Amino acid sequence: AMATPDDLRFQEFEAAADLLSADPNASTVSALSVSSTQAHGDVKLDLSEDEGGQEENSELLRGDKKTGAFWTFEYYQSFFNVDTMQVLDRIRGSVMPLPGKSFIKSHIRGNPDLYGPFWICATLVFSMAISGNLSTFLSQMGQPQYHYRPQFHRVTIAAVAVFAYAWLVPLGVWGFLTWRQSTERQISGYSFLETVCVYGYSLFVYVPTSILWIFPWDWLRWLLIIIALLISGSLLILTFWPVVRDDTKLTAFATVATIIVLHALLAIGCKLYFFQTVTPTITLNPTPATSPNHTAAASDIAKEH
Repeated sequence: AMATPDDLRFQEFEAAADLLSADPNASTVSALSVSSTQAHGDVKLDLSEDEGGQEENSELLRGDKKTGAFWTFEYYQSFFNVDTMQVLDRIRGSVMPLPGKSFIKSHIRGNPDLYGPFWICATLVFSMAISGNLSTFLSQMGQPQYHYRPQFHRVTIAAVAVFAYAWLVPLGVWGFLTWRQSTERQISGYSFLETVCVYGYSLFVYVPTSILWIFPWDWLRWLLIIIALLISGSLLILTFWPVVRDDTKLTAFATVATIIVLHALLAIGCKLYFFQTVTPTITLNPTPATSPNHTAAASDIAKEH
């Protein structure tokens, strides 16, 4: 026999009652209401939780982080929120720059950090100061006139030079590019933290270079400077050239040339100050000169005899 609509409603009510007795928080949907809704074509699905999860996942993929105001600790904590693998990947990318591959887009990916640049600068400060002291000791070792004195002031000078370069030069580059971006609308740019991040990782190649500067051969030191400049300079050129190439030719080449010259001055200045070639000085003992009184006395004795 055919089931009447009343029988269907009764069976549906029993199934719903059994479900509610098992789980009071369960929600039921009438099959007839669903069928009637599908017939009218007004099916509405509540995806608020899924959309919220998708937005959260997209934020994580883009590297966007919700931070507080700039005077709060959470604001600065976000700049150190990187793991070891990310830092190693960025270090690897800084020592192996590839043409046509942007360091910011390939390795930073909208998530600049200050953890890697800070420790790279701190390591470079101590490596230059310690290696400079060892280089001076090894070059003067064995000379009787030399007395070793640890030069702790070199740590302060190295810290001022490295951290001033790692902050002031990116600030100047970012300010100039921002100004050019306001005058030339087609020029793109990087944020200040991205610029600082690039400069910080570009200094990593100087850490092993400064350690190898311990060897007293001056030709080897200049060769290491050239190699380090080629690697770190290529990183800076490949990063900032796509930003300035749409500007006028004079401005573009002058900007890139200034970036490379300042980068070279840091390396050459550190080499000349911390690893200067010391030539041994030979001091001769002068023969004591005869005083006029002794000469006069000797002449008087000769006349008496």
